[in-house]
Amino acid sequence: MKPVSSIGRSGVAAAILFLCFYAWAQPTAKPSKPSSTPQQLFLEGESALKAGDLARAEGAFQGVLAIDPQQVGAYANLGVVYMRQKEWRKALTMLHKAESLAPQVAGIRLNIGLAYYRKGEYGKAIAPFESVLKDSPDSLQARYLLGLCYFFTENYEQAAIALEPLWPQESNQLNYLYVLGISANHAKRPELEQRALSRMVEIGQDSPEFHLLMGKAHINREEYDDAIRELQAAAKQQPALAFVHFYLGEAYLKKQDLEQAKQEFLKDIAIEPDVAYNYDQLGFIYSQQQQDAVAEKYLRHALRIDPQLGSSHFELARIYLRGKRYKQALAEIDATQKLDPNNSSVHFVRGQILQKSGKTEEAKLEMAEATRLSNDQRSKRQQELYGGSLPNPELKQEPQ
Repeated sequence: MKPVSSIGRSGVAAAILFLCFYAWAQPTAKPSKPSSTPQQLFLEGESALKAGDLARAEGAFQGVLAIDPQQVGAYANLGVVYMRQKEWRKALTMLHKAESLAPQVAGIRLNIGLAYYRKGEYGKAIAPFESVLKDSPDSLQARYLLGLCYFFTENYEQAAIALEPLWPQESNQLNYLYVLGISANHAKRPELEQRALSRMVEIGQDSPEFHLLMGKAHINREEYDDAIRELQAAAKQQPALAFVHFYLGEAYLKKQDLEQAKQEFLKDIAIEPDVAYNYDQLGFIYSQQQQDAVAEKYLRHALRIDPQLGSSHFELARIYLRGKRYKQALAEIDATQKLDPNNSSVHFVRGQILQKSGKTEEAKLEMAEATRLSNDQRSKRQQELYGGSLPNPELKQEPQ
């Protein structure tokens, strides 16, 4: 995806939004000697930020705040610095401070949404993106990211509503059409789904990217042989296509062909070594095969890449429970529950751990909660084991 729309504002607002577009990872350098006035420090920080000298930019903007703690631009730009460094907690602290001082500046709220999005906290990104879109209905970036956040949080009706207006700009993009089609299907909007799928066929033709997305669609429909056929067609045309082997691994895993699934995940690691889901799924497979030491290695690697990956915490908890390592099991299931508090499987495993730890009364409460949630028909996820939904690692990368 190419587009990034601007939310034009004058004065400080425009400067802050302009800097939003520079919030990409850059190499750091040693800080320079700070200037003596807030104005000089601010200009020095801006120059360093544009040049990618994050250490010098951080020092300059902190120098501004040391003199003038109410300087909204310094907080906002420090937020950008920390976003580039992937220091999400620090970035959000700065950006929320900037927002409290200048709530009318949409660019600050856009960056707050971006920080939550990159952190993988899609539910928390929704409100900032909604507020930006309310102020600037034509913001393509805010609308697209809002639609994706709805999609990732399984609010498919709202995803379709958010994404449909982007058809004139985005209907040549396969990923957009895929997300729109899946959302329309879940939202029971067959006409929109058919329009999206027909457009995918029209522009996708016989491309490997088209076969990959069709393979994913078949996995979602539990048509695993059809999925494998489409994904193998994609891999034959472009063996190093990102994520094609990941989804082949998913299809083989659904068919319980664990050895073939392993090979596919390992192939995807060779192409995309920083995708946590590959290590997560390998950990799950080795856990299923009772090879706990190998499983633990892969799951720990997944969490080093993405500490928010609840399925890895969950599988580690099951491994430690099986190995009678109850203290470690409880720590992992607590981490899982923090990320997904309403999942019945999480409460069930936590109850098992507490029971084995001799905490009978707490265990009864957890089991009761697990039963309540499993009987709640509002969530299909509660009818399956944790992590049953198909991951979308390529969609969760920020659209370009």
